[in-house]
Amino acid sequence: MRVLMVSDVYFPRVNGVSTSIQTFRREMPAQGVQIDLIAPAYPDTSAEEGIHRIPSRYLAFDPEDRLMQRHAIRLQLPELTSRGYDLVHIQTPFIAHYAGLELASKMQLPVVTTYHTFFEEYLHHYAKLLPASLTRLVARRFSRGQCNATDGVIAPSLAMRDALHSYGVTAPIEIIPTGIPLAQFSVGDGADFRARHGIAADREVALFVGRVAHEKNIDMLLEVTARLARQRPRFLLVIAGEGPALGHLKAKVAKLGITGHVLFLGYMDRARELPNCYRAADVFAFASTTETQGLVLLEAMAMGLPVVAIPAMGARDILQPGLGCLCAENTVEDFAAKLAQLLDQPTLRAELAEQAAVYATSWSAPATAERLAAFYRRILAREPGLATAPLAA
Repeated sequence: MRVLMVSDVYFPRVNGVSTSIQTFRREMPAQGVQIDLIAPAYPDTSAEEGIHRIPSRYLAFDPEDRLMQRHAIRLQLPELTSRGYDLVHIQTPFIAHYAGLELASKMQLPVVTTYHTFFEEYLHHYAKLLPASLTRLVARRFSRGQCNATDGVIAPSLAMRDALHSYGVTAPIEIIPTGIPLAQFSVGDGADFRARHGIAADREVALFVGRVAHEKNIDMLLEVTARLARQRPRFLLVIAGEGPALGHLKAKVAKLGITGHVLFLGYMDRARELPNCYRAADVFAFASTTETQGLVLLEAMAMGLPVVAIPAMGARDILQPGLGCLCAENTVEDFAAKLAQLLDQPTLRAELAEQAAVYATSWSAPATAERLAAFYRRILAREPGLATAPLAA
């Protein structure tokens, strides 16, 4: 089987969509599926087999991303038609969505989409002049229309599937989370990482990894840090990632007077530096309530790092009490209490770390790739009654 993916983002742009695409492209050949990708060209991107880089332009309001030229995608049609694709898989809702639908129509192929982003809770962070009720309504109608224009939808979590159903999405929905490349997240040198970044060996380190964006609820982690720092002078919050909220968060650190308790590290190379970063921490702290899956939770667990997080949206599928994590309420007080509990109880921390590493194996990349291949085949066969059970622990 040969599949054409279309996405508005891919590496070197670092985010969950890029990671998901890369993971599935690496795993699917073992399932008899070859995936080619249409993605934007970024400055200094080099040629890579199976990737069609489309000329794109800079976005002043969103400098991390690029806008592909629609006509340049159309020019690829003769070559794409000759490759004998069986299915088109759309990964993002912007130029890629409409280009993907057009390509599928021209090549007379079925088309599926993955719903990666919980736009209902996303838009109001970036359209603050509009009422949240209005942005949610717009997001729901937009998502419903896009999903129903396809032959099938992939949701990364049970909560996301239920949300799409509530919007009125009638296309078949399959729950397929992105798996974890366990070999990549099995080694790491935490002591060396601490030494290179000036983190003392005796500091208590809570780690956040992810896009530094307003919807990630990092503001609350800073407030948690301010609360803990009053009683724990050696506490340090490490934030690994970049994004549009970085300036706001640095200003808030200064306002809260916790400059010595927060370290911003920027993006970490996933293959080399990120495992070392995970290994350097004592606990993983994640307060986002808008995740469609929460891949970083699984990465931390695969590294044997106990987690404190809020069981909301996609993260709820991952966070199982007693399986490598403590579930916190969406309050500064409770989140801080859960972090303090883990830091104060090394035996509990070690037990959760061991549980986390074992639990993460059930989310392996080969297992989720097998499910994606089966979904493709059901779409091609037009089989009714798609399974929608979440990934078993």
